[in-house]
Amino acid sequence: MQTKLAPHYQGTADGLAAEAILRKCVHCGFCTATCPTYQLLGDELDSPRGRIYLMKQVLEGVTPTRKTQLHLDRCLTCRSCESTCPSGVQYGHLLDIGRKLVDAQVPRPWNERALRWVLKEGIPSPLFAPAMALGQLVRPILPAAVQAKVPVKQNAGEWPTGGHARQVLLLAGCVQPAMAPNIHRATARVLDAAGIACVVAPKAGCCGAVKFHLNDHDGGMMEMRANIDAWWPYLDAHDGHAGVEAILINVSGCGATVKDYGHILRDDPAYAFKAARISALTRDLSEWLPELTEKLRSQVSQSAAQQAGALVFHPPCTLQHGQQLRGGVERYLGELGFNIKLTGFEAHLCCGSAGTYSVLNPDLSHQLLERKLGHLNTTFGAAPPDMIVSANIGCITHLQSGTATPVRHWIEVLDAALAQSPQN
Repeated sequence: MQTKLAPHYQGTADGLAAEAILRKCVHCGFCTATCPTYQLLGDELDSPRGRIYLMKQVLEGVTPTRKTQLHLDRCLTCRSCESTCPSGVQYGHLLDIGRKLVDAQVPRPWNERALRWVLKEGIPSPLFAPAMALGQLVRPILPAAVQAKVPVKQNAGEWPTGGHARQVLLLAGCVQPAMAPNIHRATARVLDAAGIACVVAPKAGCCGAVKFHLNDHDGGMMEMRANIDAWWPYLDAHDGHAGVEAILINVSGCGATVKDYGHILRDDPAYAFKAARISALTRDLSEWLPELTEKLRSQVSQSAAQQAGALVFHPPCTLQHGQQLRGGVERYLGELGFNIKLTGFEAHLCCGSAGTYSVLNPDLSHQLLERKLGHLNTTFGAAPPDMIVSANIGCITHLQSGTATPVRHWIEVLDAALAQSPQN
């Protein structure tokens, strides 16, 4: 797509990056077939191709309007279009630039500014955990809409105490420890059974995604730099320990962001090298399933696996599109004896969670939730599955808000089977 940048964007980092992305787009429209908002609304401007045209106009000097802003806001940033695009257009990176440029020129109404501020400052805050605990305490008397955002308090189980020579870093993050603490502990227990210790750097916090995707790029990058500083001492041998083998992340949304640190901080002279190394070491937990399957095969009895029942896997967008990881969870849990399937219809489409999207765009989010649950519930025929499993806390919480069927992280299912096996 030929682009002539407006003078004030020429030579800038955002202008050069956007122009390089735009030049790859060939207007083919394949992206419209896999875009959730286009499927719902049927508006070209609510498709990736339409939004690309809007961002191209802004970069060429056309003044954006509130309508431009709304069309960009409606994008889930699911990046399904990237999986479909034959030209390799990095739409997610372009959208980050486009939203930043539009928001700099189009003032938002006060209520939108207030809500977005609460989200970007509140979710990564140390106050989020006590606020969630209070919400769980009074959950039965909360309005239904608020109840849906507050999961039932979870019995987290114990963190393993065994020491191992092999170590990996685990990102604690901001939301998951408060909303579903058992996911981290289940991860640590499963890795412990495989002879691997999980280490959590005390000063590592939010991955930076919440602020960054709400156009507080500076705030998001500050959190990214803080994580790099917290993790850096663990990468090489220290205090008699070998350096960690990887940064394992069991929240696919965080994993997609940390893998992008190298790109986001590429122009930071103090952090570019470190960010690239961090991104290169980062792995989604599912990427270690081949090794874990071999190590744990004898520890997971078929009867323990079958007790989990019929499992349907919902692959988060940040896993299948953001990280381009598909098929691993179903394949390896299947090899361990679990009855797990991927839904046969629209598995590529977003569930509507998409970070803060379910709060900022509740109507569209709810439509996508109902559509997704309809497909998940018919995966095994007339009978609904015994459990829905996923790999991202946002998807898990969002899906659970619309169904009585238990929704869990796949690592919790594996952990429960290990605990039930006779040798454990």
